[in-house]
Parts: sequence; C-alpha cells; structure tokens
Amino acid sequence: MAEWQEITGGVTAPKGYKAAGITAGLKPSGLPDLALIVSDVEAIAAGVFTTSQVKAACVDYCRQRLQAKPFARAILCNAGQANAATGSQGVRDAEESAELLAKELNISPESILLASTGVIGQRIKMDALRGGIPKLVATLSHTGSDTAAGAIITTDLVTKSIALETTIADRPVRIGGIAKGSGMIHPNMATMLAFVTCDAAVSPHLWQEMLSRAADRSFNSITVDGDTSTNDSLIALANGESRTPAITEMGAEAEKLEAMLTAVCQHLAKAIARDGEGATCLMEVQVTGAHDELAARQIAKTIAGSSLVKSAIFGRDPNWGRIAAAAGRAGVPFEQENLNIKLGDFLLFENGQPLPFDRAAASAYLKKAAANSVLPQDFVATNNSNDLSVDRKNIPGQRVDNPVIIAVNVGNGHGAGKAWGCDLSYDYVKINAEYTT
Repeated sequence: MAEWQEITGGVTAPKGYKAAGITAGLKPSGLPDLALIVSDVEAIAAGVFTTSQVKAACVDYCRQRLQAKPFARAILCNAGQANAATGSQGVRDAEESAELLAKELNISPESILLASTGVIGQRIKMDALRGGIPKLVATLSHTGSDTAAGAIITTDLVTKSIALETTIADRPVRIGGIAKGSGMIHPNMATMLAFVTCDAAVSPHLWQEMLSRAADRSFNSITVDGDTSTNDSLIALANGESRTPAITEMGAEAEKLEAMLTAVCQHLAKAIARDGEGATCLMEVQVTGAHDELAARQIAKTIAGSSLVKSAIFGRDPNWGRIAAAAGRAGVPFEQENLNIKLGDFLLFENGQPLPFDRAAASAYLKKAAANSVLPQDFVATNNSNDLSVDRKNIPGQRVDNPVIIAVNVGNGHGAGKAWGCDLSYDYVKINAEYTT
C-alpha cells in the first residue's frame, strides 16, 4: 500500500503556493498561453533540463540561475513561442520577461525561473507578454493550479495534473505537479515541461539529487516519437511551509519524500505518453533480469520507442518479433536463450523459443486496453499554438492506469526498469506534416 494519498489541487495543493493562467495573446488560437507559479516564501529550487546542443533561452537562463543560487520564488511559462534558436535577442527577451515579472511581484529577478514552449525559431511576442504580466499576477490564487495547467499546453489534448500527500514528523507534506507534452517527446534530461511544488524543507543538494533520480525513472523513461526538444524543463520548488524538520541527508524520511516525488513525476510522465500526438493507447514496458536498473530501463525505452512496435500496437497486432528485435538492439548484453516476452497475460516467447498462443485473443487484449486507456474530456485543446485545427476530439474520460503491458525478462539479474510510450497512428503524421504551414 502506498504511503501517500492522492488529493486535489495540483501545484497549489502544497502550502504556500499560488498559481494562475491567462490568455495574453501569445497564441494565434486565442487559447490560454501564460502561466505563473509563485511561492509565498523563497523556496529551494532544482531543475533538470534538455541535453540538446540547441537550447531555448529559458533553459540557459534557468541553468545559470540555479548554479548561482538554488532558490526561487516564481516560475513563469509562456506557450506559443519556444524562444529557441532565436539568438541574442531571444536571450534579451527572456531576461526582460524575468525583469517585468520581478517588478510586478516586487521580488528580485534572480528569484524567477522561466520556461517556454511553442514553435522553435519564434521569439516571445513581447508586446503581448508585457501587457499580460500585470493581469497574470492579479489573478494569482491558492486554487489556481488548473488555470496554470491549461495555459502551458500546445498540441496537448488535455491538461496533466496530480497532487499527493503523506505524513512526515506527524505533519502533512504535499507534492503537486503539472506538465505539458504531446509530441517531440523523447526526453534526455520533448516538447516537455513539468513543474513540481512541495512544502517540505529539503537541503538544496538533496532536493536536486532526488529530482534527478525521479526524472530518470519518469520523464527520461517515456517516449512518443523519438524527438528530444530544445525546451525540455523539469523544475521543482520546496518551500518548507509544512513546518516539518529539514531533511538534509538520506534516511527514512528522505526516502519517503523521494518516493512520493517519483510517483508524482511518473503520473505526469505517463499522462504525457498517453497524450502522444495521434495516440490511441498508453504502453508500459516492464523489463526484468538485467544486470542493473539502468540497463533494464534502456531496454524498456528502446522497445517503447520502436516505430515498428508502436505501429504493431496501433494495428492491434501481437507481433512479438518486433519486441524481441528492439530488445536486442538496445545496446545491453544478454543471452538470447534467456529472453521471455509477455503481452498482457499472453506468454509469447520463452527461453529464446517462440510459443503457440491465441493470436485473436491477444489482439482482442490490445483492443480492450486501448478502449480502457482513454483521455479526459475536462480540457480538450482543439487548436495548438499555431492555430492548426487538430481533429482529436470525442475522447471520453481519463485513464492512465490501464496501459498495454509488455513484459520482458532478459536473464537472472537484479535490474528492473520501466518505460512508457504510446502507439503510432496515422494521425501523428497528419498533425506534424504541415506544422508551420
């Protein structure tokens, strides 16, 4: 049984946080496009960012801020323009964004972190941003998480949000998160953004270590299309407002907090994978028997990212050969005679040998899993940041807990890992073929 419970409130569920999201005119579609998260007090800040050599101005800005001082009060995110590959003017736009917000909040610009999402090569529409920041600050609320979650998305069909609560030192401690991402998802820390808030007190180095490990087990273990973005950012704040004793080293309380942080990140990561552009179902690849966790995750992510595997899942085709091939090219040594593959409850391949199985029943399992793995309709975005009319409607209610399960064992090692992805449908090409035209 988990040591925490799910609660409402997203990033404003932890004590001492406000959030807001508005339409500032950054997106041609007229959808919400400017979001803000603010801690009532200075918070410990940690971040994990894209490893791409082509980076958005906000990524370099945040890295520099966190290296200089691992503290922050606010996270500002614009949607509509990625402000990546925009040269020195893009850098100045990012700096001005922080300065404008700092003045409105009456805090230091060094206490502000930035994120952007949208089309690469497009600068932020600064006139719209300048006009929007006062309105954004004016609408900050201790219940504003949903509006912030709605203002950071682009091609996403739905918002992604979660909050969990546990007890540390006999006091409630909460972690909340929101995220966006649908296409260009293959993080190396896609267009992927995630913001996490926590009201525990944690030392800066430990909070960063926790976040990095949580990222590896969540956002770095998902894939939609194999494309890493210029803007990938995972930012986490911990403000200590729960009034629990400071956690400064690993131990029972630190492990409990990190487990809850990982659970928040995994929920958001799976929601991103399920909302993959054109996707009809979520896939979970479970790998056991590797020599360590890293090797197991590498095999799992290779399978989840295989275009052939993804296409077979979309076609409801239990083609285990594609799974075996993907595992074999993952760059992790194992003996073929130790390989086992299951699809749901169907054992397809055992000890390096193919097995007879009910192909029609296995296909029916894939159809049922897809039918049960549906998206919520409480927030459906029909237009992305470029005013493309993405016809991805009529999807009935939220489920990220019924994925297609692919279980692979590669030996007798203690390493186990998971990765999440989605199927590859015709609609993915439709959505991306004319993205800027």
